[in-house]
Amino acid sequence: MNINISGKVLATIKLEIFNFFASCNIKLLAVNLERSDNFKHGDISTSIALEYAKTFKKDPYLLAQDIADYLSRKQLQYIEKIEVIKPGFINIFFNQVFYRNILIEILELKDSFGKNNSLKNQKWVVEHTSPNPNKAMHLGHLRNNLIGMSLVRILSWNGAIVVSDAVDNNRGIAIAKLMWGFLAHMRKIKSVPIEIEYWNLHPNQWFSPKEQRLASDVFITKCYVLGELDFKNDLVVEQIVRNLVIRWEMDEKGVRKLWSHVLNYAYEGIERTLSRLGSHWDKVWHEHEHYQKGKSFIRKGLKEGIFRKLEDGAVLTNLSHYNLPDTILLKKDGTSLYITQDIALVALKKDFYNARKLIWVVGSEQSLAMKQLFAVCEQLGIGSLKGFTHISYGYVGLKGDNGDFKRMSSREGKVVLIDDVIDIVRDKILQRFINKGRKDDDLLHSLSEKMALAAVKFSILKSDRTQNFIFDTNQSIEMTGDSGIYVLYSYVRTQSVINKGRNKRLRNTDFFTKSGQEGYLVKLLMFFPEVVQRAKDDLSVHHIAQYLIEICSAFNTWYSKETILDGSKQQDYKLAITQSVGIVIKNGLEILGIKVPERM
Repeated sequence: MNINISGKVLATIKLEIFNFFASCNIKLLAVNLERSDNFKHGDISTSIALEYAKTFKKDPYLLAQDIADYLSRKQLQYIEKIEVIKPGFINIFFNQVFYRNILIEILELKDSFGKNNSLKNQKWVVEHTSPNPNKAMHLGHLRNNLIGMSLVRILSWNGAIVVSDAVDNNRGIAIAKLMWGFLAHMRKIKSVPIEIEYWNLHPNQWFSPKEQRLASDVFITKCYVLGELDFKNDLVVEQIVRNLVIRWEMDEKGVRKLWSHVLNYAYEGIERTLSRLGSHWDKVWHEHEHYQKGKSFIRKGLKEGIFRKLEDGAVLTNLSHYNLPDTILLKKDGTSLYITQDIALVALKKDFYNARKLIWVVGSEQSLAMKQLFAVCEQLGIGSLKGFTHISYGYVGLKGDNGDFKRMSSREGKVVLIDDVIDIVRDKILQRFINKGRKDDDLLHSLSEKMALAAVKFSILKSDRTQNFIFDTNQSIEMTGDSGIYVLYSYVRTQSVINKGRNKRLRNTDFFTKSGQEGYLVKLLMFFPEVVQRAKDDLSVHHIAQYLIEICSAFNTWYSKETILDGSKQQDYKLAITQSVGIVIKNGLEILGIKVPERM
């Protein structure tokens, strides 16, 4: 059985259109084959004649007819007929053998249906999330994490070897504020000295997260917020905190011990949240291990005339060739900036991974900084622009009283934490079950957790990542429309039908039997492999989510009109369609990082 029949057929059609233009001494850049609306005008169509009519100096309708005649003469497999409609669209219809083979392919490949090898033997690295270890992860981190992990999965589905990594920004003034906040505000007795030396000797005189009945990352957030307030309002504290940074860089043993102590609490919270989400990193780059290495690249750039030193001693880029504004690489006192250590990390990644493409999932507010980083790395010979990709995403906000967009601020804790979001959605789902008379037990809690994760993930990933996003807990758990819960219910419905039909199966499935209402649904199934490739091309899985909404809607419409388990000769055919829909939904949700329940 050949795999990806639809992909091969579409590729053959594109090739023959290229050949037609080549026979006319015209080189095409691309051929777009679009799905026809509701399949009323063919299964796929192309507007290539409209695009090139002026080049041919010919009426687009007549050019379309010439292309259609050329394709018809080729007698391409699976094509039933080709039509041309004004002003110049070419509409292609597939025959029943084609859709029969699509169903057979889905049923044979199961979990592998939709996978391809377009990126075979290519290594891609996706950096995502990289939370600061001085506070708990919030809704903004959640969007970053879900986008990053979805990219890992969609690239893998297209055959790539994918590594996910993150940067642990574990040093600097923010971490020093955290250390101060812990020392000053987590003492069990106020008379205990706020001294690192004393803490080293008597650590049990400071609270732990467990003793405060707080999650470890919430505990750390509390320390940081209190430390930030002290730093901002007390000049003496400000000086102490700044001195902590110096003492840390001098590798003072007691300071390093406190540093490790508070960060371990942070890492514990990060790992707990990542585990709950089903997310991971294959490698974490710790800033303290490479932050000094960037200066050597700046010296190299100065020596080679790539950068220039200003009168005050600061080092400036020269990015005019890239049409980018210049940026400082080293301060006048010789200290580094974020871009300085980022340069070092890019070089480390290039050497460590030997990857074809490095991807960074970072908010849109960093777009300019990322362009400058990539340009400088190319100037230094670390890599080329084509090997670097910034995946940006819009802001995440809270739904205001009027449904308007409200940005979050993490400086003073005005955020919604990831775990809080999931908890709120889970509790709403759980209460809905209880109100319907379900038994409040561990199984129901486990199901509610799984559904909450599906609701939250789908709600975020269904939108184009470049758009600003308002999270609405109520909308996320809607049982109809475009929610993750709706998709889960559709999947569970397919499994329920299949399970009921196991003892009612006929001997053989007649794939040429028509049940009468399934045409639109079966035609939609063929496009899953194409959607997987489109998500890879655009590096955005919202295509997958939107497709799932459409396939679920089509299935539920068909289900409401069709009696599947009717004991007729068409029953096995209808069960094959139902099983195929279930496979496609499950595969799509797997790309989104959503696990399916068998029952709800």
